Amino acid sequence: MCGIAGIIGEQARREVLEKMTVSQHHRGPDHTGYWFGDNASLGHNRLSIIDLSEQANQPFSDDDNRYQLVFNGEIYNYLELKEVLDYEFKTASDTEVLLAAYLKWGKDCLHKLNGMFAFAIWDTKDQTLFAARDRFGVKPFYYQHDANSFYFSSEIKALHEAGINKEPNQKTWANYLVYGSYGMPDETFWKSIHQLPGGHYLELHTSSLKISKWYHFEKEIIKQRKEYSYEEAKKKYISLLEDSIRLRFRSDVSVGFTISGGVDSSALLAFVNKNQTKDKIKAFTFYTGDDRYDELPWVEELIKLTKNPLYKVKLKANEVDGMSKKICFHQDEPFGGIPTLAYAKLFEKARNENILVILDGQGMDEQWAGYDYYMKSTDENIIQGLQKSPFKKEVLSKELLVLAKKPIYPTPFKDTLLDKQYRDLFYTKIPRALRFNDRISMAYSTELREPFLDYRLVEFAFSQPKDYKINNGVQKFMLREIVADYLSDSITYAPKRPLQTPQREWLGNELKEFVTCELQNLEKSKIADWFNFDLLKQEYKKYLDGDNNSSFHIWQWVNLSLCLNYNNEINS
Repeated sequence: MCGIAGIIGEQARREVLEKMTVSQHHRGPDHTGYWFGDNASLGHNRLSIIDLSEQANQPFSDDDNRYQLVFNGEIYNYLELKEVLDYEFKTASDTEVLLAAYLKWGKDCLHKLNGMFAFAIWDTKDQTLFAARDRFGVKPFYYQHDANSFYFSSEIKALHEAGINKEPNQKTWANYLVYGSYGMPDETFWKSIHQLPGGHYLELHTSSLKISKWYHFEKEIIKQRKEYSYEEAKKKYISLLEDSIRLRFRSDVSVGFTISGGVDSSALLAFVNKNQTKDKIKAFTFYTGDDRYDELPWVEELIKLTKNPLYKVKLKANEVDGMSKKICFHQDEPFGGIPTLAYAKLFEKARNENILVILDGQGMDEQWAGYDYYMKSTDENIIQGLQKSPFKKEVLSKELLVLAKKPIYPTPFKDTLLDKQYRDLFYTKIPRALRFNDRISMAYSTELREPFLDYRLVEFAFSQPKDYKINNGVQKFMLREIVADYLSDSITYAPKRPLQTPQREWLGNELKEFVTCELQNLEKSKIADWFNFDLLKQEYKKYLDGDNNSSFHIWQWVNLSLCLNYNNEINS
């Protein structure tokens, strides 16, 4: 896991690239490397995970120095690929395997990779750039393109360091404030900065940029349409899950995992311990000291069964102000509130315990239909646990409101449940969570791996019959049946708990001063005309007086203020 950066074109200057890599140093503190050529410069921040030697540093080139590679991520099946590549390897790294795979298969190598990745390869002979992103977009790739130059990086702040103005993309912000959308797969919250969507690659030659989709999930699901009996499907899924976890334990540094009280974490805990015969893997969980939200009782019940070392990390209300500013800096865009801050503390603790690779349970709800709205016939995407919209569009100006357009997502399966799952995998839940989680893990120079997002698992579970997913009102049915073989029923059949911090209470009580200050900053900013502040203040007063079924609108306004505080041009 690392940070990549590059400039192609007449602006490919050393001093600019160095600013970009310095801004991403937290993504790879072990080594910073550069390559400079005609009309191209590449930079890399390395977090050493596999093959810790200097020989595996990047940018990485082939023997002829024709191709220059910068790569962020892990190719989990690199050992298997190594066996079929006719190549004289000089390192034990997955980086060299990736380059060798590209030399042998070209862009078709993407279909052979099981991993998380964003990489770019510069061809010095043909003067072309090839870049690609993994199937679900676990690893980021941002870019800016104009007639003279192409800039790319792992984080948006690096592009701003390169001199690209930090001007808000009003349409994206409007959709966020009105519909809670975090943008479409190619969008960001900043004007002129785009992201390469997950499952896509790009080709750049001179000033011509072409973007193509390489991962066709819809077609892969059609291929999966073999009918399995329930027991056959269960057996196959277990086999895939075991292999996914096995691959994600490949590391030359220590591995740990996060845990909550839900069935997803339970499955991760059970299979980690089933497949690891070494010392018990360290587990990390957060709590706030509020019994209404903390999952510690369920976590501790789990740990009693497996005896894993458990590190309990507490988030306090008085930490939110400082942590919000730090995490906002690392996110570059709005993020998911106080639960994200609590989760961030786990990576800080892991790093302090010298655990550099963390496994996480993201992805089960989307593949096994775990959200409550999957049970409803409507196509609304209301936040888990809420019954009505949490957004307050009435406080927005008419000028901003007219820019807001409700996102329309593809419905390739013509099946309500499948289309909701598809939307959450590629447009809403997963892209949002992956962005939040990548930035907070990288903020503390740790690598996050999501074994449940192995594409083989997702494709297989997604393609199973509805009653394997939802049976007699029980969601994630087959997953629960699998976990029941290892853990108690009280854990296996515990209901989904969507709220894990007292955000609603804190934003109206302990953090009232913090919120008030950020709302004042927002009113003084150059985007103050986005709001009717008389109405906004009335809404906050109603919130303080007890109308706090949802705190999401309060967090939206605070988050916008925090994002703008890192922009001198807007607030000058």
